[in-house]
Amino acid sequence: MRRRELLLLVGGAVTAPHALRAQQKAMPVIGVLSSTTPGSSAANMAAFLQGLAETGYVEGQNAAIEYRWAEGRYDRLPALAAELVKRRVDVIVTRGLPPTRAAKIATSTIPIVFTVGTDPVGDGLVASLARPGGNLTGVTFMMTELNPKRLELLSELVLQADMIALLVNPSNENAESQMREVQEAARAKGVRLRILKASTEGEIDAAFATFVQLHASALLVGADPFFFSRRENLVALAARFAVPAIYENREYVAAGGLISYGTSLEAVNRQVGGYAGRILKGAKPADLPVQQPTTFELVVNLKTAKELGLAMPPSILARADEVIE
Repeated sequence: MRRRELLLLVGGAVTAPHALRAQQKAMPVIGVLSSTTPGSSAANMAAFLQGLAETGYVEGQNAAIEYRWAEGRYDRLPALAAELVKRRVDVIVTRGLPPTRAAKIATSTIPIVFTVGTDPVGDGLVASLARPGGNLTGVTFMMTELNPKRLELLSELVLQADMIALLVNPSNENAESQMREVQEAARAKGVRLRILKASTEGEIDAAFATFVQLHASALLVGADPFFFSRRENLVALAARFAVPAIYENREYVAAGGLISYGTSLEAVNRQVGGYAGRILKGAKPADLPVQQPTTFELVVNLKTAKELGLAMPPSILARADEVIE
């Protein structure tokens, strides 16, 4: 064998493993952008990881996850979204309308899988539920649309309630729609409505003090990621001031809240995990229809009702999906 041929053969043997490694696809990276905190989202993230695992991806084994937590500071979301785009993640998972809006502004190419409690078509996130188009898809759990039903449940639970308060976060862009929908529902029921606003822990404390001063009969806590991350504080304040309150999901009631009506967050987050996995396998967001909930949970806490001196109506107990005693 000629010397030149030998050198080529040896050189090829040396460089081949490097070439193969270069051709191997790097571990895909998922970016998670949330308004809340790691602790308050632990159960939701566990459900997300379960849905992701059902598609064959396990964090730390064949997929990596970059977490970005705004911790209730919505003004931080654009910078956090920009970080994930700069990191060149393969897909961005957003939790709530503000993070989804921030991610949509930050990129038009990286796939985005969202969970939002509002109408994604009306909010301009997708072209339609069946055919989203663009780089976004996900799950809507219709939290704000359920507020009129929550008001009705409060009226049924607190008989002769003549004034009900609604707590909203003015920093959330869906606050106006929540106030409008609940105001219309209250007018139809012949109930006076008072709006309480809070976007910080101190303002939450002040809102409950105002509730007492108004002599309101019950409280509807609006759907909001910041409130969800502070749910234990909200439930504790409701207990301290003896406030009958209804919340958006069972996590509040599990923490000691009185009653909730909404979508199963575990089911929603599993769906999002499944969508993220399908996109990593090559699916396009434009081809994945936005999912909607088909069932809603009514959860009541009899222990809390007893502490508030309320008798849970049989009509509510008969419809309850879960009763905590």
